[in-house]
Amino acid sequence: MRARRTAAVGAALRWSAHRFPFVSDEVAALRAFVPAGSVCVDAGAEYGLYTWVPAALAGPSGRVHSVEPLPGPCHRLRVTGRLLGARNVTVRRATLGDRCGRGRLSLPVRRGLPVHGRAHLADGARGPGPDAEFRASRTVEAPVRTLDQLAHDSGPQRPGLRQGRRRRHRTRRAEGWFGHLRRHLAKYGVEPGEVLGRLRDFGYQPHRRPREGWVPVTHVTDDCRNYLFTA
Repeated sequence: MRARRTAAVGAALRWSAHRFPFVSDEVAALRAFVPAGSVCVDAGAEYGLYTWVPAALAGPSGRVHSVEPLPGPCHRLRVTGRLLGARNVTVRRATLGDRCGRGRLSLPVRRGLPVHGRAHLADGARGPGPDAEFRASRTVEAPVRTLDQLAHDSGPQRPGLRQGRRRRHRTRRAEGWFGHLRRHLAKYGVEPGEVLGRLRDFGYQPHRRPREGWVPVTHVTDDCRNYLFTA
């Protein structure tokens, strides 16, 4: 029964992918990359769009680590997980970075309401970047964890992708999903091409998805919102 609830939510989100603007089209294509038993990480999960779909696809033998630094969305993720009985989902209040510690997030506010999807680590940022369009923001403190530490804390069911400053990935199958690369990187003075180059050094190939199928690409363009990197 618990697995059926999660499966129903995942199916509803995949059905919504081409019908509602708040659900990315690529959600409908996750099945090819998340077989049963997969271990996934949703970094910056907000309300769980990329948590509940992988949880349904991975099934009871898989695991999804849903990482969300903001207290409001993190609480909602935990409540939703309890209501669904999603035992294969672990919700962690944290943000991922290159070292463990504490971090300060800038949370933009529009008309008195927080814009969770535009929150970012203020530490290391060179200003608000595109977030300058918001007239106000709040500062939220949150734990910072590395993906290595997340894998270590997870025990036997560790995330398949390991990341470190000097460590190459050790996995047969790992995919990474990145959205709004240019908008998010602008605050740190980094260009998307630098990220592509770094990931290529680790053996990853970027893809984008038109209406039909995935297409390998050599660079990031502003007309595409999400990119998939495959090992």
